[in-house]
Amino acid sequence: MAKRIHLTELGCIACEELSELGAGKEGWLVNSPNLLCALDSHSIALANRFLILIVNWGDPDAPRVKIRPDLSPIEAESITAIEWLVFDDVRVVVAGTSCGYLLVYSIAGDLIHKQMVHPSRILKLRVRGTKKDLMQETSSEEICVVLPGIIARFDGSNIQSMLQKWVQEKNSNFWDQNNRKGEPEDSGSLYQRLPYQIWSVNKNGVCVDATVTGIMPPPLLEHQSSQRYYCAVTIGEDAVISAYRLSEDRGRSLVGALLSKVVPAAASTIASFSKLIWRSNDQSPKRKPEAKTQSFARASSLTCIKDYPRKGEKLTLSPSGTLAAITDSLGRILLLDTQALVVVRLWKVCFNILNTSSSLLSLKKSKHSFLKGYRDASCVFMEMLAKKDKGKSVIHTEPVKSDYCLCLAIHAPRKGIIEVWQMRTGPRLLTIQCAKGSKLLQPAYRFGSNSSASPYIPLEVFLLNGDSGQLSMLNRSLS
Repeated sequence: MAKRIHLTELGCIACEELSELGAGKEGWLVNSPNLLCALDSHSIALANRFLILIVNWGDPDAPRVKIRPDLSPIEAESITAIEWLVFDDVRVVVAGTSCGYLLVYSIAGDLIHKQMVHPSRILKLRVRGTKKDLMQETSSEEICVVLPGIIARFDGSNIQSMLQKWVQEKNSNFWDQNNRKGEPEDSGSLYQRLPYQIWSVNKNGVCVDATVTGIMPPPLLEHQSSQRYYCAVTIGEDAVISAYRLSEDRGRSLVGALLSKVVPAAASTIASFSKLIWRSNDQSPKRKPEAKTQSFARASSLTCIKDYPRKGEKLTLSPSGTLAAITDSLGRILLLDTQALVVVRLWKVCFNILNTSSSLLSLKKSKHSFLKGYRDASCVFMEMLAKKDKGKSVIHTEPVKSDYCLCLAIHAPRKGIIEVWQMRTGPRLLTIQCAKGSKLLQPAYRFGSNSSASPYIPLEVFLLNGDSGQLSMLNRSLS
């Protein structure tokens, strides 16, 4: 019987430029907390605190691009998050900084956009979207910016419009590209400030990771309006899991709405009256107004799970947003139904003595393996071809969406394996051995890629070996 091959080698990222990111040392890819990775269909972006390196893993002869953002040395600003934005006609790299800035760069290294989200450390950038179908009544494409106790949401259409405008101006003014390479002098951007929504989600403790799972219905006994409500899931040290209803409305209550209208008007009237009485000849120059942070919209707590000393560590959301895999500090993995807000599955290493005549030494080894568990694990959702009944005839040659089943790939680095489990209650389909210093990656979400006219692109999972630089793909077929 032929040995089944579960990995397909695709390319290699090994190059001299990687030495600036720490390559050459054992475990450099996974041991450094400041090293960030983001994968695209042909390129990979790696970043440390002050450098972004773009490598084309499909073409080893392609030039590597180095981006050194102009960060503030006074505030010790550094790069803390990185992700790809992939549209039909343009690909860009977006980075978040420790001072709360969002930076958008072209693949050539040109700064396209710079904007302050909130004066705090950006922890995570999440790019996702859901299309309108039988299960989803509305479509939504967004970029979520996660900060400690805060989550912000940028609409994908606004970013796409900004990038299209940049492409048009670059093509029409190609002789003046030198003006596009410098950092802007102010804290704004090269173009108009992108609108976004921001919420405070620290009622149950400061979060270490969060995500907007999708659109949810309004609360009961509330009149229907045109505004949307979103559901957000957060994890942290105080609360393992928390859920919030996010409103687009920034008003807190009817009294708050009245005060927001009455107080400024009263203050303006008093100021005007005081100017009539106390006329001042002070002609001192006015200072340039500082960029004000956007006020928080309303966020209502829905549920909270506190289980000390358990702490939430990492969060992964399924493509539809209905499931979330959460790793905790006890070496367990929880599968959360984001609509019912209940944990529907739990992974933990169970210790079973299969042979009662085992020696004490083998028992100690088994306990040592048990203690490793799923600690430091990472999870990625993927899609695999489901087994077809042999009696059914194959009508189409290319697989469609219904031919795939949703699975969860769990990378347990302490055990050196990758497990693939079928959702929601399915069995373990695969167990793959992997080298130490490897990392699971998934290509960035492609905006507008799931239209009915285009062929279906399943969720793919890649494995990057840090020691060799080899990039491989987990096969989607079980055969």
